[in-house]
Amino acid sequence: MKRLVRIGVMGWCLLALVAVPAAGVVRASAQFTQELLPQAGQYIAPSEDAAECGCTSIMVGREASTDGSVMTAHSCDGSYRTWLQIEPRRESPPGARRPIYWGRLHTETPDDMRRVRLKGDIPEVEQTYGYFNVAYPAMNEKGLAIGETTFGGRRELRNDEGLFLIENLQAIALERTTTARDAIRLIGELVKEYGYGDWGECLTFADSKEVWHFEILGAGPFEVGAVWAAVRIPDEHVGISANISRIGELDLDDADYYVASENVFSLAEEMGWWAPDSGEPFKFWKAYGSTDQEGNPRRPYSTREFYVLSTLAPSLNLSMDMEELPFSVKPDRKLSVRDVMRYYRETYEGTEFDMTRNLMVPDRPRRGEGAAEESEMVKSPVVNNWSIVRDLGHLLNTLKPGTVEHTRTIAVDRCSYSQIIQARDWLPPEIGTIAWFSFDNPGQSPRIPVFAGVLALPESFKVDCQHRYRTDSACWWYRRANRLAMIKWGWAREYIEGGVQEYEQRAFDELPLIEQKALELMRSEGGDDPIAFREFLTRYTDGFARATMQKWWELGDLFWAGLARGW
Repeated sequence: MKRLVRIGVMGWCLLALVAVPAAGVVRASAQFTQELLPQAGQYIAPSEDAAECGCTSIMVGREASTDGSVMTAHSCDGSYRTWLQIEPRRESPPGARRPIYWGRLHTETPDDMRRVRLKGDIPEVEQTYGYFNVAYPAMNEKGLAIGETTFGGRRELRNDEGLFLIENLQAIALERTTTARDAIRLIGELVKEYGYGDWGECLTFADSKEVWHFEILGAGPFEVGAVWAAVRIPDEHVGISANISRIGELDLDDADYYVASENVFSLAEEMGWWAPDSGEPFKFWKAYGSTDQEGNPRRPYSTREFYVLSTLAPSLNLSMDMEELPFSVKPDRKLSVRDVMRYYRETYEGTEFDMTRNLMVPDRPRRGEGAAEESEMVKSPVVNNWSIVRDLGHLLNTLKPGTVEHTRTIAVDRCSYSQIIQARDWLPPEIGTIAWFSFDNPGQSPRIPVFAGVLALPESFKVDCQHRYRTDSACWWYRRANRLAMIKWGWAREYIEGGVQEYEQRAFDELPLIEQKALELMRSEGGDDPIAFREFLTRYTDGFARATMQKWWELGDLFWAGLARGW
């Protein structure tokens, strides 16, 4: 995910933590000034804090999942637009052009064109597929799914003469292709002709058969083009991308697993980042990944990659001392989509990476209970693994250095939204591909099943929650409760986590019946383009979303009341 702001990465993270006004305000003030919003196409290079507002994408091959589904995922961590909608199919006459806009990642509604500029256009196709339009477009009606993370890469390669930002390429791939391989091929053709103008990015493409890890950068200041590579995750493996270039050696003779741009080796040689006669094998991450202050390549993993891969495959005895982790691993046991959901809620609590492990206090007896001779030490109820990384952590470390050791967790309160997409080949793609979507912090918010075949989403989904507090934005119904819960997490977590589990279980109880009914409607209507089953799925997703919104609003009311006398 890109750093698009004048005020820097952490500035946007802090702005996202604006205090929540009292419940009942319909469209409250707290508006960010227009001067603080990014200008169209205005970027700064990813900073050392990039991972603070970065993303995590986990990929699961079909033989690594418990039910044979293929998965990719994305947590959009940072202050990015939270409005979303279903983009319908589009028919165009011969000779039509498709516009390419820069600057839409921070808009407030779908029709907000402030600070958005037209970068250029390309020939339009006769008909496009409908797709799930989030900040980084994620899924189309034919079952193609995309996750995203930014790794920055070599600054020398960025060239904003290129036509496309990464979100432009995602949208076009969803409009025009149905498989991971075709999406990669199309993007390769487009950037070769029109150029790539963004930072180093990773896209994780999935369809119902396979999942691919794709990394791309510009071709440098003197060439409008791109350099890229893609590696297929083996069917029995799981992979992860978390803001660091991960692709290593490329065996381009094995086209079933590796594909790359024509210049993938030559550009690295020209720039002095790899010498064929050195005897060292070419590794994409070494050539094109981010570097430290001395210009040395960053190692291709951090805590997030290590935690996921090592807990999936303890038998491999992976260590943080390794120069390089496996690109992907065969898990010791297969994963369900609910296992992946749990990873996206992860804060490493109870592990060596738990930032709150030193914040223990004597358990206080409840009113009316006598004091124990020796009190049990428990986690302080006012701490959590999200707010501890900012002022509170700084305060504690000032009082006693080393109290809090900062670690980037998978679940962060800076998250705009996240989705886990599973594609299942035993069902039609409109039914078999589902985005398990959540607003705000994935460690606190419920997941809503959005089928690839839905025709629309609730109107409140079309209103962003990054600019101001407004109750016509669905995102704020979750964020309001989540932020209040953080004030005294030890007390509020049982309500939040109980709500998450309630709706997760409800979805998995109901979906077999919903999918069967959708299949029956699809078959009974027949024809080339049946619609009744899609209307049915749309009503289900809409009703489920509204139920979770109501639950989280009630939780917000509960927390306001519970905190009324302080904490």
